[in-house]
Amino acid sequence: MSAPAPPVAIVTDSTAYLPAEDVERHRITVVPLSVAVGDRVRSEGGPEEAAEVAEALRHRVQVTTSRPTPEAFAEAFRTVAEAGAREILSLHLSAELSGTFEAAELAAAQAPVPVRVLDTRMVAMALGYAVLAAASAAERGAGLDEVAAAAAARAEASSGFFYVDTLEYLRRGGRIGAARAMLGSALAVKPLLHLADGSIQPLEKVRTTSRAIARLEEIAVARAGEGEVDIAVHHLAAAERAGELADRLRKRLPGLRDLHQSEVGAVIGAHVGPGLLGVVVSPRSPR
Repeated sequence: MSAPAPPVAIVTDSTAYLPAEDVERHRITVVPLSVAVGDRVRSEGGPEEAAEVAEALRHRVQVTTSRPTPEAFAEAFRTVAEAGAREILSLHLSAELSGTFEAAELAAAQAPVPVRVLDTRMVAMALGYAVLAAASAAERGAGLDEVAAAAAARAEASSGFFYVDTLEYLRRGGRIGAARAMLGSALAVKPLLHLADGSIQPLEKVRTTSRAIARLEEIAVARAGEGEVDIAVHHLAAAERAGELADRLRKRLPGLRDLHQSEVGAVIGAHVGPGLLGVVVSPRSPR
């Protein structure tokens, strides 16, 4: 027989891009965002959708995204409560980037058990590692306050750095200022960006793709340091680049414990465009 579910259930959204085996093993509930390619709307959920989005963007087909509805969160909260959860921690991508956090808060007010909603101010596996920290704490029998604290600490310790071929897709989605996008295009620079204060902000401007990727590697190595660290390498339609970067990081990080490599999903892909290469650096919390 399987072990009983922890009294604190963990809910997140699809932009955490957690490996399916982790979702299953830790009994994490994932509420999907939606993506529309042209007139077709679907829930985010698979790599084939990211490929479709990349192709659509290349051909200037309209791609839009939307948060889950409060009703979707309400159903998720009811389901885990009916399965035996006495409390729920719901962790989400930065409220600066999406209304997902707000939708979860609206649903939490009507949930049948207490729900804590946490804005991690992160996205992708920077969110995912916070979710896993919460799940591990819950499995140890921690209460809601301790589980939330573990997630918040992991999110606070994590960093996300990324390279994009162009700022145009971020400009279209309103995720970065139009003036910066125009400046980058005018100077033909390759932008490096990072997550800071919950938003996407410019970090450095580099003249060529190869130099930008080399600089991304150096930044990740410096941020990781010598301690125990988990790394995620994300990409969109750039699997070869991602694999090469992951291999180099494996060789250079003495404290590396887990390296996760994956293509981002359709929702984030719609805003960054093909060619994205990102690194999440997430130091492990002290035991």
